[in-house]
Amino acid sequence: MRTFLIARFLNRFARPGAASPRRWLHRLLAGLLPLLAWSSLQAATAPALPAQAIMDALTRANASVVGLRIGVTEGARSAQSLGKERMGSGVVIGPDGLILTIGYLMLEAQTIQVITQDNRVLPARAVAYDLATGFGLVKPLLPLRGVEPVPLASARELQPGEALMAATGGAEGDVSMTQLVSKRAFSGYWEYHIDTALFTSPPIGNHSGAPLFNQRGELLGIGSLFVLDAMGENRRLPGNMFVPVDLLRPILAEMQQTGSTRLSRRPWLGLTSSEQGGRVQVVRVSEEGPARTAGLMPGDFVLAVDGTRVTTLEAFYKKLWERPEPTGMVELTILQGAEVKTLRIQGVDRMSTLQKPAGI
Repeated sequence: MRTFLIARFLNRFARPGAASPRRWLHRLLAGLLPLLAWSSLQAATAPALPAQAIMDALTRANASVVGLRIGVTEGARSAQSLGKERMGSGVVIGPDGLILTIGYLMLEAQTIQVITQDNRVLPARAVAYDLATGFGLVKPLLPLRGVEPVPLASARELQPGEALMAATGGAEGDVSMTQLVSKRAFSGYWEYHIDTALFTSPPIGNHSGAPLFNQRGELLGIGSLFVLDAMGENRRLPGNMFVPVDLLRPILAEMQQTGSTRLSRRPWLGLTSSEQGGRVQVVRVSEEGPARTAGLMPGDFVLAVDGTRVTTLEAFYKKLWERPEPTGMVELTILQGAEVKTLRIQGVDRMSTLQKPAGI
């Protein structure tokens, strides 16, 4: 019911073409403030803020959002799935102009441009990419005048039902009111897992790198995906998945110092997988990945890793990543057709297979 009401308000206050981002934000919030207060009350969160305080906080938060335009290197392996030209968003988190975004935007980047809300285009460099969380850091090569960093929040106390704001950057940037519908672990088909992800609805379209703010204007997460199951398995509801900034705090200094993190150095097999009836099924095998070399094929089921039975993507990945080095040998027990086989696969450091952006 709350999701439906938010969607109705979004439609009612559709953005006029001539309105500035600041005017648009104020108009949207003016219509949504009663719903914000009611939603927070229903979610049993902290005491509601005064209406003007919410409006001012979200206006400041929106001012920290920028657009990103990325062009990748010639022959980039990620171009096939992510494209040669990528557009997304980021948010300023450091006084030196440091920008947090979703890392897949900047994979194998050759050029990075930051687009401000007053339509300035500034060159930028890649600072870091963390494979484990998916976060990316970018820094403009010229000063971001008049853009203040946003404070980081924590999603630990965030409850389903709380109204939030998602924003996209650049000259065509926008803001959308949404709400948290679930917090849970997330396993991606591309050999990715985080123990906590934020799921919101209604969804926003240009979610890549879009920041998610609470009503105090603090940053909660960074947009990663559009999903159809925001409420959870077998509960169809379109929404977005955001990576919580709680995962950033422990690794931010390491990312800035080294360009990555220790946790990013883990075995990669080159698989796209899914969960099917309590088993892990291989959907696709990367042409140049170690799994294909070892004989794994689409349609195979992964039954065990190093002799330990696995029935979920989470269990599969965590067992795989137990190794201290990414290039260790992995033993997979698989079901290929009607035959059970054991394959030995040499793990690969995923970052070694990608062309690094200039700066990392």
